[in-house]
Amino acid sequence: MGDVLKKVPVREQEPKVRAANFDEVCLGYNEEEAVEEANRCLNCKNARCITGCPVNIHINEFIAKVKERDFAGAYQTISLSSSLPAVCGRVCPQETQCEGKCIRGIKGEAVSIGKLERFVADWARENNIRPKAPAEKNGHRVAVVGAGPAGLTCAGDLAKMGYEVTIFEALHKAGGVLTYGIPEFRLPKEKVVAPEIANVEGLGVTINTDTIIGRTETIDELMTKEGFEAVFIGSGAGLPMFMHIPGETANGVFSANEFLTRNNLMQAFRDDYDTPIYHPKKAVVVGGGNVAMDAARTALRLGAEVHLVYRRSEAELPARAEEVHHAKEEGIIFDLLTNPVEILRDENDNVRGIRCIRMKLGEPDASGRRRPVPIEGSEFEMDCDAVIMSLGTSPNPLISSTTEGLDVNKRKCIIATEDTGKTSKDGVYAGGDAVTGAATVILAMGAGKAGAKGIDEFIRAKNA
Repeated sequence: MGDVLKKVPVREQEPKVRAANFDEVCLGYNEEEAVEEANRCLNCKNARCITGCPVNIHINEFIAKVKERDFAGAYQTISLSSSLPAVCGRVCPQETQCEGKCIRGIKGEAVSIGKLERFVADWARENNIRPKAPAEKNGHRVAVVGAGPAGLTCAGDLAKMGYEVTIFEALHKAGGVLTYGIPEFRLPKEKVVAPEIANVEGLGVTINTDTIIGRTETIDELMTKEGFEAVFIGSGAGLPMFMHIPGETANGVFSANEFLTRNNLMQAFRDDYDTPIYHPKKAVVVGGGNVAMDAARTALRLGAEVHLVYRRSEAELPARAEEVHHAKEEGIIFDLLTNPVEILRDENDNVRGIRCIRMKLGEPDASGRRRPVPIEGSEFEMDCDAVIMSLGTSPNPLISSTTEGLDVNKRKCIIATEDTGKTSKDGVYAGGDAVTGAATVILAMGAGKAGAKGIDEFIRAKNA
């Protein structure tokens, strides 16, 4: 037994090796490492870690089963609350959620809850253990719009209650941001995402791809013509934002969404795929969130020297500390307290560089972070042949504009209650990025759970 105050280290690919491939960076725990880490858990009766989990996994219970080497039992415990444990174990910001509440972390390092969840989910997949399907259907039909984290979670929870659930997905593959956004080296698609989706289908959920709600069918038609008693909207926020600075329409300026979608969903990183993607020699990624880190690390693996430009300091970077650490290890160059003011073009309208200005931090703004203020006379130019904008996303207004009586706010986000996902339209519920704007996978899953609860209460009340 090692030092109980420190986490059992997790094996990873060496930075120089992984910077040239798309294989998963973190290799996870083996059985012995998982049991050793689980034994660091104090098994608190008042488990604060659970309150830090947006889907309220019974963390102390599943870790207790890992201690006993009852890995199948640990998986079934997690599956009572989460439909995507292998995903969450990899991409959740545990340090600010469950692990942030861990009592062990007061004097020492918190228990590696995320890595244990990942181990249990991977062990279950490798040993063909599946979530338990409901004994029988209850005769009620629900539609879910979007096969991303919110939609898959809502559908999985409703299926476990006995509902007949159909998901309508606009793209040709299910998974949403899990499939098109998060890179292969963080979240393997065939190894992890596809089996998790198959587990949801195994609960009895039907997934219809290539169906654009608002075009193929509307929300109203799903309810009036197709006979669904309720609808959950989990369509995400896929509309990228730009800075609206001079030169932004030049060839070689991309949204992080497009860049990552081509590489992930359309498999551009593979030699046996013909998907076109630009291979820059020197790329500038603008932004400081997880998506910016993903875009930067992807461009690096495609052969570029990569600079990440962010207008605040490292302390304000919104990305997970682990992602920042990995990016630095791999050789991403961080240009902090720096903001673009113009994208420079050559005579053929191609990107040839970017003009930036240095920033300093002033008084806090509405977000509570210190506002970045330009330093007069500090402008400089940087050569590059690609600029990738990672400034956030907003919901596509297609669904809200084609649905009668569905209220949205000024950002075109659907207005819905936090506890049940209820919208202004009777029988229609919503959650995830379509409601909040761009956020994390686990928060979207939490919203999916809330939506399932709200729909169940609605249908029960209607049929009482």
